[in-house]
Amino acid sequence: MTEIAAPTQVALSRIVAERQSKGRVPGVVGAVARDGSLAWSHGAGSADLDSPGVPPTADSQFLIASQSKTLTAVTIMALRDEGKLNLDDTVDQLLPDTNHAGITVRQMLSHASGMQREPVGDVWDLMKFPSRDELVTGWNAAERIGKPHHRFHYSNLVFSLLGEIIARIEGRSWYDTVKARILDPLEMRRTTVGMDGGPAQTGYYVPPFSDVPVKEPLLDIGAMDACGGLASTAEDLAKWAMFVANPVDEVLSKDTLDEMCQVQIMADVDRWQLAFGLGFMLLRRGDRLFVGHDGGMPGHITSTFVDRSSGTAGIALFGATSSPAPSALATDLIIKVLEDDPLPPEPWIPGTSVPAELTGVLGTWFTEGSPFVFSVRNGVLEAKSPAAAEYQSPAVFERLSDDTYRTVSGRETGELLRITRDPAGHPTKLHWATYLCTREPLSFGEIKPG
Repeated sequence: MTEIAAPTQVALSRIVAERQSKGRVPGVVGAVARDGSLAWSHGAGSADLDSPGVPPTADSQFLIASQSKTLTAVTIMALRDEGKLNLDDTVDQLLPDTNHAGITVRQMLSHASGMQREPVGDVWDLMKFPSRDELVTGWNAAERIGKPHHRFHYSNLVFSLLGEIIARIEGRSWYDTVKARILDPLEMRRTTVGMDGGPAQTGYYVPPFSDVPVKEPLLDIGAMDACGGLASTAEDLAKWAMFVANPVDEVLSKDTLDEMCQVQIMADVDRWQLAFGLGFMLLRRGDRLFVGHDGGMPGHITSTFVDRSSGTAGIALFGATSSPAPSALATDLIIKVLEDDPLPPEPWIPGTSVPAELTGVLGTWFTEGSPFVFSVRNGVLEAKSPAAAEYQSPAVFERLSDDTYRTVSGRETGELLRITRDPAGHPTKLHWATYLCTREPLSFGEIKPG
């Protein structure tokens, strides 16, 4: 683990202390994970006002609420990868006792289904939450308030149904499945449905016009656990965040996690600063994109976000019903570390050989009047425009056969690159995504058929 420099740790602690003080939150934990593990944490305030002055720690459980959705989503995608469902399967196909035909798993994961937000029955007023049978019956009675993909509409009801889909496919409860597939492999031992009885932050409501907090009840949300039933700690969430940054195949492949981080629908249509992928919130701050999720339950407001490009995560845990924006604290912590104490750059490691078939391909080729530089790194062919931004990754090619390559990442992913050679074997032209590439820049009018 690469430690965070002492001056940066002091600055991070100040950020957490200021949010606790200005936000009037009884207890707060802020944490940063990077380089594969928890790198720093700080507690401010009191874990329990019956013992004032003893702050929560990275081992204190908080209700993480809707952060549970990200684990539900990863489980769904693992089932997809195993061929047990498809993203275009509909709820009524997977749960034959339901109606609302045509709602797909993809729409559900991205809050694009148009279904109402909560289960029927005013659950957050009556504090009576549905059982599994009541959940399905309530789904059938629920209203589809919008057209699919017409606009973003957040739905706890929909993610609760995803939990039911998981339970039926796996033949065990949603939590048992998540525990076996995610929590145990990642050694997240204190991520449980509800509090586990160990060190924990007591949840409070702080009235707006007094400074006397009121304890909030711990709720059993029944069949809604898949949308918000988990409790966790900063230590466990650091493990989860590092998985999001750098997935392990035992849980989910990197390609699938990357797929989950592709924009499915824009939540902030005014400024395009918040979108949803498949189960993940995609939050933009300036030039940086963060992946994660917020959570809120009575007495607990939380957030975990990850800058995947640097493998750095911020965790914000507030012990109050109303708090400063948790995603702002989580991402403020990341930005502070990235700006003041970034990880050293990866050392350049020389390659050992250039494949013989690529020697004549390397260098600059022109297509549509613009140059692309083809080069080799660790024996693999790449291409990038000299005008591309530094943060943009090159196109990477995989050899399929003699003079035929597949673009496996970057620009034109999935498209073929074909090399044409003269009788002496020297490359004379390339076709990339069918576009002609030549050594000299040509107008379209100069390109001869054949």
